[in-house]
Amino acid sequence: MSTEPSGKTTRDAARFGPDDELRGARFAEADLTGATFRLVRLDGVRFDQSFMPGAVMRGVDLTGADIDGEITGLRVNGVDVVPLVEAELNRRFPGREQARSQDLAEQRASLDGALRAWDAHLERAAAMSAVDVSVDGEWSTAQTLRHLVLAMDGWIRYGLRGIDDAFWYAGLPFTEYEPEVWRHGIDLAAAPSLEEVRAVHADRIAQVYALYDDLAGTDVTVDAPRLPPWAPDGLVFPVHRCLGVVAREHWAHLQFVVRDLDTLAARGADAGTSSPGAPTAP
Repeated sequence: MSTEPSGKTTRDAARFGPDDELRGARFAEADLTGATFRLVRLDGVRFDQSFMPGAVMRGVDLTGADIDGEITGLRVNGVDVVPLVEAELNRRFPGREQARSQDLAEQRASLDGALRAWDAHLERAAAMSAVDVSVDGEWSTAQTLRHLVLAMDGWIRYGLRGIDDAFWYAGLPFTEYEPEVWRHGIDLAAAPSLEEVRAVHADRIAQVYALYDDLAGTDVTVDAPRLPPWAPDGLVFPVHRCLGVVAREHWAHLQFVVRDLDTLAARGADAGTSSPGAPTAP
């Protein structure tokens, strides 16, 4: 067990001090709940698929930090920055704000806007020969479309439509659910062609629009008949919120794939090469 400079350890927690060499250490599925970091160097550290609710940072240097995730109640120097971030994202992605509306017409218009923005992104990615390129270990554009198919299969086909055999074999799950997808006939090793991915995505989008038509004029504030199989037991969502996941997911993941194309374009420019496609976010 690593020790503090005094050489002492505690019975309930490991302690690491200046004599411990932890550069490049990898923590995978480790539970660091309640850990304390004081006067530590975290230059270039990367957190992927990690949970940090209630994290407290005092006197830290976050120069150049880059954060993506589910962020609520984040205060920076005493200021709740989440409304500021949301306002800027809504400015960058017109139509995004309506994705959370209880009004199905507004939701549908938001999805329309998201799909138009996705079409523009796909054109740009194709021009850069980057549809299948992963940036810094993130999903490629094609992989992201496969994840969006899985989301629609779970929330729309399985949940709202009640289809038991709802899942496409090549849908991509979020990391925590990977061990369970075999139950739904999903193959994590699948490698579908881009043409197949786009065709299945288009089919699922058509099913979403058909559901908008079917639900027009109905009470969508009632509880959904069921949620995706990954939802915790006892969780209840109204119908409109389940349907709205489709638009919200398309906007959220558009943000990530645009970010990655911008990164590729910037790296090409830094290397003194020309990168096809416009290197700007919408």
